[in-house]
Amino acid sequence: MCRSIKPLYNFDPPATDEEIEAAVTQFVRKISGFQKPSKVNEAAFQKSIKEITNSSKSLLGNLTTNSTPKNREIEAQKTKQRFESRQ
Repeated sequence: MCRSIKPLYNFDPPATDEEIEAAVTQFVRKISGFQKPSKVNEAAFQKSIKEITNSSKSLLGNLTTNSTPKNREIEAQKTKQRFESRQ
């Protein structure tokens, strides 16, 4: 999985449409092997992004949990600390 794709569920505030689409774009790039598709593949690439974005929004909207939402700032700090500890 791409390291740049982050979990989007159970955060306060919830993931934005832009965050979902960015994660989906990374996913489609990874599985297709194209950073930027050729003109002949552009339509298929964009169609896949749109379809997977819609499916991802549906998934995130239908999931349920009993745990409290995570704070974005705290999670970002934890990620930064993990990264720095690996250096």
